[in-house]
Amino acid sequence: MLRRSGLLFFVGFLSWALTATQIPAPKICGSPKGPPVTAARIKLSDERHLAYKEHGVPKEKANYKIIFVHGFDSCRHDAVIAQTLSPEIVKELGIYIVSFDRPGYGESDPNPKRTVKSMALDIEELADQLELGSKFYVIGISMGGQVLWSCLKYIPHRLAGAGLLAPVVNYWWSGFPGNLSGEAYNQQFRQDQWALRVAHYIPWLTYWWNTQKFFPSSSVAGHSTDTLSPQDQELVPKLIQRISHMAEVKQQGAFESIHRDMIVGFGDWEFSPMDLENPFPNNEGSVHLWHGDDDRIVPVTLQRYIAQQLPWIHYHEIPGAGHLFAYADGMCDSIIKAILTGEK
Repeated sequence: MLRRSGLLFFVGFLSWALTATQIPAPKICGSPKGPPVTAARIKLSDERHLAYKEHGVPKEKANYKIIFVHGFDSCRHDAVIAQTLSPEIVKELGIYIVSFDRPGYGESDPNPKRTVKSMALDIEELADQLELGSKFYVIGISMGGQVLWSCLKYIPHRLAGAGLLAPVVNYWWSGFPGNLSGEAYNQQFRQDQWALRVAHYIPWLTYWWNTQKFFPSSSVAGHSTDTLSPQDQELVPKLIQRISHMAEVKQQGAFESIHRDMIVGFGDWEFSPMDLENPFPNNEGSVHLWHGDDDRIVPVTLQRYIAQQLPWIHYHEIPGAGHLFAYADGMCDSIIKAILTGEK
């Protein structure tokens, strides 16, 4: 009787586990049951679509062409560089910016095979199909900033320059001293530590972990304001325009957008940023990294270490700034001038 009860319990638990970890199929834009297609899109070589949005001067008249990579739980409309850059600077320098929906976000098709490398190749193909020329600039924020490491690894020959704004760090990158990464990891909320462990060690449970109600899940995915610094709190009102497109961000499903982000971003990488070589040995371009010293989402200590290991990176640490510093008045003007003209 005890064995039968144990067997029934095991079968029942297995049935529940399989049901709980089932991932809803994405609602592909343009499919019969999916959201409509409203954005400009390109078709990639693997038949996926990538949605994009253009800003600034027409690309045919541009002196500088920039691809902007959005962050976690965002989309092509969240191009802070394009939104806050001074119109005078755009016109004076002749700046063209294109933002795009990363796979699974907005109106870009999901990519179940998404990898660190595939993101860099998507960016290269976007540049080619939009005819941006042999070289272009890339700027990414937060999770989009993390994507720029893959650009520096896989398509450095296509870059004219790069800007990483508060890029997310993977605590499992090789090259970090164990005590340093451990200390930074432990600065995270306990619930975020667990969410990252799940994404790294048992990625197939990521969706369940962040949707279950038994334990607290990712505070970032849950839009908790507890992770924001005092400066971030002051800048939040500047994000009010996001209300108009928030429903579009995950309209195809949460798994292939935010959960896939976590799985790829915090998974096992085939390279470490600390091993990268200078893509501009003759100073024909530059790589910049900005980070706030009061960022409570991505610990500044790890960015400092990366900058020490890669002395060719122009590191800008902003006193008192949190994760949202790019929205501060005049910040993007300074960022763009540094990347494009070298002005400090």
